[in-house]
Amino acid sequence: MVQTDISQICAEAADWRQILRNYRDEFADCKKSLQEMCRRTLSKDQLRDIEHFDNQFHIQLINIHDVKQEIKNHEKKIRGDLSTSDQVTEQTVTEHEKLLDEFLTLENTLQELRNDFRKFINDTSC
Repeated sequence: MVQTDISQICAEAADWRQILRNYRDEFADCKKSLQEMCRRTLSKDQLRDIEHFDNQFHIQLINIHDVKQEIKNHEKKIRGDLSTSDQVTEQTVTEHEKLLDEFLTLENTLQELRNDFRKFINDTSC
């Protein structure tokens, strides 16, 4: 068994879920902004970009949901470990590290999308 601070693992998982909830809310607002932009007269390129961002937000909202569910299941596993012992198993620690990698990869993708969208909004507003 690996001696791991259970409260730290639980806090990390809770933080990840909160970060993903924040992205979910932000991207839902971005989709609304896209809808409002469609009320204006736009070029074909702008319309193509709007469709691209709408598709990307849709895909990433699904990814956010999926990773949040994985984190929630991971938290249940941790609680299950705690019901039989005062520490988590090596397998749970390994899963936690894998989930961290998945979370960080998704967060990087979400940050890139956020930055690209902000640039698009700034370029379109001019």
